[in-house]
Amino acid sequence: MRIVAGVCWWGRSWWGAPGSYGKRRGDVQRLAPGFALALIGLVLIGWGGAAAAGDTIKIVALGDSLTAGYQLPASAAFPSQLEKALNEKGLAVTVANAGVSGDTASGGLARLDWSVPEGTDAVIVELGANDMLRGVDPKVTRKALEDIVRRLKARNIEVLLCGMQAQRNLGPDYARAFDAIYPELAAANGLILYPFFLEGIVTDPKLNQSDGLHPTAAGVGVIVERIMPKMEELIARVKAKPRPKS
Repeated sequence: MRIVAGVCWWGRSWWGAPGSYGKRRGDVQRLAPGFALALIGLVLIGWGGAAAAGDTIKIVALGDSLTAGYQLPASAAFPSQLEKALNEKGLAVTVANAGVSGDTASGGLARLDWSVPEGTDAVIVELGANDMLRGVDPKVTRKALEDIVRRLKARNIEVLLCGMQAQRNLGPDYARAFDAIYPELAAANGLILYPFFLEGIVTDPKLNQSDGLHPTAAGVGVIVERIMPKMEELIARVKAKPRPKS
């Protein structure tokens, strides 16, 4: 089901805006096999470079186009900006970009194993925006996110869960059910929660692209700045765990 709304949940008009964060799902599905191989290659290259550092913490950002960096150069995407900011703080961290434009929580679950390779220490889960925009039953979104978390925890991987908020014009029942997914899932599983991934940018048109859905490079910078305390908490959790010697 594709929903085209007249007013976005932060009050901006978006008539004619695309019905998902990123490309249409069909386009992504046709590209998925090749994209998977390319992504795995990039992740492994990043991990190989990190291995020489010994204690480098390996993080994967698993998400949709908000993670992938829709219409942005690779260097301006969330994972790249986040890695740079962490490194500038003296933290030995790599952040691999496992964002797929148009992906849903179920899509992220389906590709979890190849998106998160062995040796990953932590995962940033940023999924659900496209579920909301398409009017997916919140129970389906919740179950997919629960399965992602369960499988990552089974692999002893720390998780930072990024929340999303439903558009208010989807109705109070939908908004209440959708918004509750993230805090409840985090509380039930002891996860670090960043309540709203787009916090601080949705009300500022200068920080959003013309579609009103995707942040500009400057907008991504704001996200990185605001999420930094949660990232430092995530890294502290990783460091507190016994790690196998390389």
